[in-house]
Amino acid sequence: GYTPVAAMKSESNLERVLSHGLFAVTGELGPPRGADADIVREKAKHLKGRVDAVNVTDNQTAMVRLSSWAGSLLLLQEGIEPNYQMVCRDRNRIAMQSDILGASALGIKTMLCLSGDHQTFGDHPKSRKVFDLDSIQLIGMVKKMRDESKFLSGQEITKPPRMFIGAAENPFGQPYEFRVHRLAKKIAAGADFIQTQCIYNMERFRDWIKQANDMGLTEKVYILAGITPMKSLRMAQYMKTSVPGLDVSDWVIKRLEGVEKKKQADEGIAIACEQIEEFKQMKGVAGVHLMLIEWEHKVPEITERAKLLPRPTFQESAQGGSRVGLSDEDETHE
Repeated sequence: GYTPVAAMKSESNLERVLSHGLFAVTGELGPPRGADADIVREKAKHLKGRVDAVNVTDNQTAMVRLSSWAGSLLLLQEGIEPNYQMVCRDRNRIAMQSDILGASALGIKTMLCLSGDHQTFGDHPKSRKVFDLDSIQLIGMVKKMRDESKFLSGQEITKPPRMFIGAAENPFGQPYEFRVHRLAKKIAAGADFIQTQCIYNMERFRDWIKQANDMGLTEKVYILAGITPMKSLRMAQYMKTSVPGLDVSDWVIKRLEGVEKKKQADEGIAIACEQIEEFKQMKGVAGVHLMLIEWEHKVPEITERAKLLPRPTFQESAQGGSRVGLSDEDETHE
């Protein structure tokens, strides 16, 4: 099995859940396109006590939003562990290392390293892209800072950042044969956990996880399977034809075609819950990542229907270790 990095004195909640062999659940929150902290707090209410950590996106789809570290800080204030996302598109290595130190100093202990959507997708297509590093180099840089107490330049860090390092992987990108090797590269660079692209082709995902198991990769990293419930048949058709890197199987479309319009969202959630049931039993899958951007209020219903509650909590024992408990505040359903 996988053992946490001994050098890490991290109190990352997500790491604790995973290292105790518990099935992890992460959520996601898109910061607002304005300076309104209350929007983040409002979304956070639906996630608290129902997931083990919450991704805070970093200017997703290359649209300007409240910064990921600020959103992460707001989540910390609400008693939720943030998974601080950082993309390579907007910063060079100096700014990245500076932000990582800042995030760690503010109590952020988990981060996700991403390349980032190209700026032409967003609202500032003429902006200059940076991409000084790619996502694999970013993972390696965070690991070097954490484990070797060194900047990328080789200079010493006085107090290193203690980050639990995450990366994203898409089992459905072309060429398929290469996907598992890309996963291996991210693990070799230093990823502790992986969150996958949302899964609508179970057959291909089963094949990918089997390859990862056969190569021994799932013993070196925790894999969280990505879940985004379909809200409607229209959304499913759009994602099938117009979203690059997604693979929507025909059975998903057929299931949604079979129900009337106002029941399609409910059917989408039912499909997601069935997937979660299978992931709980699947060798090599350590948890699920719920991507419900702008649908955060559905997280309570999904976590309840998928029997993912209550979430584990950890109390420090006198010996300095942690004791796992199940939080009973989660028993009160709104």
